[in-house]
This record gives sequence, structure tokens and C-alpha cells, in this order.
Amino acid sequence: MNRRKTLQDLTMKDNFMFGAVMSVEENCIGFLELVLGIEIERIVISKEKCIVYHPEYKGVRLDIYARDENNTRYDVEMQVKSGDALGKRARYYHSQMDMECLTSGVEYEMLPRSFVIFICDFDPFGKERYVYTFCNRCLEEDTLRLEDGTQTIFLSTKGKNHSEVPKELVEFLEFVGANVEESEKDYGNSLIRQMQRTIRGIKTDREMGEIPEELRKEIEEIDNLDFLKTLHKKAARAESVETFETEMKKLFEAVKEK
Repeated sequence: MNRRKTLQDLTMKDNFMFGAVMSVEENCIGFLELVLGIEIERIVISKEKCIVYHPEYKGVRLDIYARDENNTRYDVEMQVKSGDALGKRARYYHSQMDMECLTSGVEYEMLPRSFVIFICDFDPFGKERYVYTFCNRCLEEDTLRLEDGTQTIFLSTKGKNHSEVPKELVEFLEFVGANVEESEKDYGNSLIRQMQRTIRGIKTDREMGEIPEELRKEIEEIDNLDFLKTLHKKAARAESVETFETEMKKLFEAVKEK
């Protein structure tokens, strides 16, 4: 039986680490600017945002949901398995994002631009491309676009068309698709170095070196990602190492009593 992953085993492909890294504003802006070729001054990020408008209808949970200074909306999803009807998922994500943006009485022209971006650790269309971009266009007039303000992009870690894609994006996708050891090498890419620093910070928790060795080992052996998320939140809110250590001991004790 395969060993369950601990915090030290996680890479960008894992939902917890992906969300933690991309919820850092500078990381998310760097990623969006790289993929879209635009400049973004600032963004507001919601991690694992849930949108549910009625209990009888299917809600959505967006991995990373962000809006920039122009009110453009972005949904970024990490996808490690194929066969999840990605095209229809993208359609539904766009529709749910629109419902949140347009209140009663507001004109349709006020709908902001929206991007749904899937980062796939597989080739979603089998054409060996790093990037697949979809926009609505007219079948009878190929140059005529609907201009509905939506765009869906699928990124693949399995692409092979290196000469057609920016070198920095190829390096980023190689980094996403890498295992733990490979993901720590120097790709010569400033955005990747920035994300690597974030990952190291999450795994060592800035002040982890001051935590007693016994507790450090206990943390590294945790294989429950929900529990790790709770610890991460406690660490972020703690006023001191001592406070965090006390809270951590309480959590361990509570788990042992169950």
C-alpha cells in the first residue's frame, strides 16, 4: 500500500500546496502575467472559494479565484487527472462567476472579463501543446469573434512545442510537473525561485527552527492535509513561537483523544 503524503512530500501538483503558493499575491500576479502576457497591478485572492446560489443546484469550489484592479476575474485550477469533462466544467465556472458579478438591474455590458485557467499534469487534448486557448468565434467567419469577454486556457505539463511557447512558461510547467527533488532545482526563472521560497517557507514555517525537535518530527510525520491546514493557520495567527507551540500541543492532544 502506498504511503500517504506528508507536508514534506508535497509539490505544486498537490491541492494544499498549490492553493498555499497561489494565494500569495506576488506569486499569483506573476503567474497570470506570464500566461496572459498582461500587466496586473494588484489582485484580491480568494482560496477555495465556494459559490452556491441555491441548494437545489450544483455549487462550485474554485481553487484560486481572483479579481484585479480592472475587476477582471480569474479562476485558476490545478488538475492532475483527466476525464473530468473539463470543457463543461469551464463553461459552468464561467457562468457561476458571471452570476456573482451581475446583480439585479445591472446592464450586461458591465460583466467583467473572465478567465478560467486549468493547469493540467497531462495533455488534455493529445496534441502535445503546452497551451490550448479557447475563445468564442463564428464558424462561418473565422476572423469574427463574439467578444463576450471570456477566455478558457488549458496549460499542459506534457507539451512538446517548445519553440512556440515562451521559455519562462515552459520552465514553469516543468516545475509544476516535477517531483519533490526535481522541483527544488534552479530553473533560472525568477517566478519559480519566488514560488520555491514560498514552498520552503510553508514547509519550515518561518520559525520552525525554534520549535523543539520532537514537535518538528511530529509535524513532518502528519499525513492528514486538513490537520496540516489547521496548523498552518495557527502558525500564521500566533503572536510568538511559544503561543504556536502551545496551540500545536493542544491540537495533538485533541487528535490523540479521538
